[in-house]
Amino acid sequence: MTVEEIRAALLPAILGEVPFEGFNSHAMNTAAQHLGYGPVELARAYPAGVRDVIDHWNLLADAAMVAGLAEAGPLKVRERITLAVRLRLEYLARHREAVRRAFSVLALPGNQPLAAKILYRTVDDAWHACGDRSADFNFYTKRGLLAAVYSATVMVWLDDDSDGFADTWDFLDRRIADVMKVPQAIAQLKDLPRRLFIPGLRRRAARV
Repeated sequence: MTVEEIRAALLPAILGEVPFEGFNSHAMNTAAQHLGYGPVELARAYPAGVRDVIDHWNLLADAAMVAGLAEAGPLKVRERITLAVRLRLEYLARHREAVRRAFSVLALPGNQPLAAKILYRTVDDAWHACGDRSADFNFYTKRGLLAAVYSATVMVWLDDDSDGFADTWDFLDRRIADVMKVPQAIAQLKDLPRRLFIPGLRRRAARV
């Protein structure tokens, strides 16, 4: 079997064990045994252990998000970026407790670089899938803002008991609305020096 084939079988089994065993090597070994895999197959699939499992799972979540956006048809930027976050969380919803346990693993000091890599990859994929091709300061602004929105939304989603996660989607809509105001404000600030020196405007300002 190829590594991808082993992973395709192992990952759901591991995620199914996590709520009972935690996100650890014991959950991985238990899942492998249930599938008839030994240490060799497990090491081939996830040589770095739990870190590899979490990274692979998040890669799949990003891929599902991008695929969903590709099928969404024409939408405004605000609608597309909101849908991106929602699609990703809907993909993860089958294993919400595993998401919570994964956060605990990623919060460990030695795993923070991996956590940062996963989050950046997610927001970068989301913006690219939404058609963003910026290469200036806006590139970093958009990704930084979306990272904050996504992280906050996940925290709400993890404890959301409302019907169909309605409270989470309301929260997401409000945060995205705030984010979409920021580029406009930045553009106005960048344009301020030029506007201050428009003939007539400067004279009027001097008379005030």
